[in-house]
Amino acid sequence: MMARRKMSLTELADRVGITLANLSVLKTGKARAIRFSTLDALCKALDCQPGDILEYES
Repeated sequence: MMARRKMSLTELADRVGITLANLSVLKTGKARAIRFSTLDALCKALDCQPGDILEYES
């Protein structure tokens, strides 16, 4: 979604209000959890739905 929106990691972190380190953890799939408020902010910044940026892995 970031590539589609031509948005850098730094720009997204600024818009969402989280650190680059935390956003990087989310982007690489190493996060174990995400707050709904963070997910909401990401979806607003990227103009997308949660399913556009999340994927279930068993």
